[in-house]
Formats: sequence, C-alpha cells, structure tokens
Amino acid sequence: MIRVSIYEDNPSLLESLSYLIRGAGSFELCTAAPKAVHIVDDCRQSCPDVILMDIDMPELTGIEATRMVKAAFPDVNVMMLTVFEDKDKIFDALCAGATGYLLKKTPPVKIIEAVEELHNGGSPMSSGIARKALEYFSKPTTDTVPDDYQLSQRELEVLHRLVMGDSYKMVADACCVSMGTVYSHINHIYRKLHVNSKSEAVIKAMKEQLV
Repeated sequence: MIRVSIYEDNPSLLESLSYLIRGAGSFELCTAAPKAVHIVDDCRQSCPDVILMDIDMPELTGIEATRMVKAAFPDVNVMMLTVFEDKDKIFDALCAGATGYLLKKTPPVKIIEAVEELHNGGSPMSSGIARKALEYFSKPTTDTVPDDYQLSQRELEVLHRLVMGDSYKMVADACCVSMGTVYSHINHIYRKLHVNSKSEAVIKAMKEQLV
C-alpha cells in the first residue's frame, strides 16, 4: 500500500482527491487537510510515502511546508498539485525538495499514475511544467566554469539518468548494476555535489550543465 497525504485548501478539490485516493486499490489515505501548519506532526503520526501538496494555502505555503517535510523526513516524496505554471514557482518548489509537479487540471487517472511513479523513484511532471523547468534551468547564470566535482564516468551516467527522470530501478537496468550499487553511486553524487536529495542533485546538474 502507498500511503498518501493531501494538503489542499479548496474544500471540493480536497474531497475529490480524497475520494480518488480512497478508491485506488493500492493506496491508503493518511491525512486530508485544508492547511499544512501541522504537517510535521501529521507526518510523524501517519508516516505517508507521498504527499500531494497545494502551493497557495493559508498560514503556511505549500513550498514552505515542503521544505519543512524534507528537512524532517527526507524519504517522504512531495508532489505539488497546483494551478501555478510560472517558472519561479516551479524552481522554488523543486529547490524546497518537491520531486513531482502536476497541474490541478491533470486527469484523475494521470494523478494516480504519477503518485505510483513518484513512489517508485520517478519525478512526474506535467509536460508543460517540464518544458518551463528546462527553459528556466537552461538560462545562463554566470560566465564562470562549473566546479569540478570529480564525478566518475559512472556517477555522471547515473546523474544524467536522474535528470532524464528515470527511477532508481530504471537506472539499475540501464547501467546493468544492482539497486544497491545505484544507491551507492547516488550517495557519492550527493556528497560530491553537496546536496541532500535527488531534486537538489537534478537542479544542480541542470543549472551548471554537468551532464
């Protein structure tokens, strides 16, 4: 069972999403709340695998809540489910630790598929969002040469596949290595890039054109 929590301040959408999650055979609904002010305590009590997160909520934004969750529970996957398509919101959400970003107009079946993909190590994004993210990260920031992080050829290959949105299992299959080896490479990548999550590693790789 994939344990899912939802934070959404629109009552009708919160109800619809809750019904959707309850109706999916392999999902269990942990929390359904209109605001995220108690999200850390909620996570401690219900231990969700995936959180569907609105951005614009009262008292605490979804981006702020995501940052708090990832700091306390780095293994919890957060997927933004929002109406915002602007590049700054996308960038801020990914920097906060979100590993998925869908628009609220996404069909219900696609939301279910995205939650499963996220739980399996993928990084689902609406096609328009992915395009905007690539546009944002392709903008040159400085004229300096990127730092030499001394990544091995295999680590660069693994990082490239993470940037392409591959799950850990897909990386293992493509590189003909075990899942344990993939995790080892990823830990080395995190240490060398001075990051703490897959989304941070992907952002840094795209921003500095490491792969």
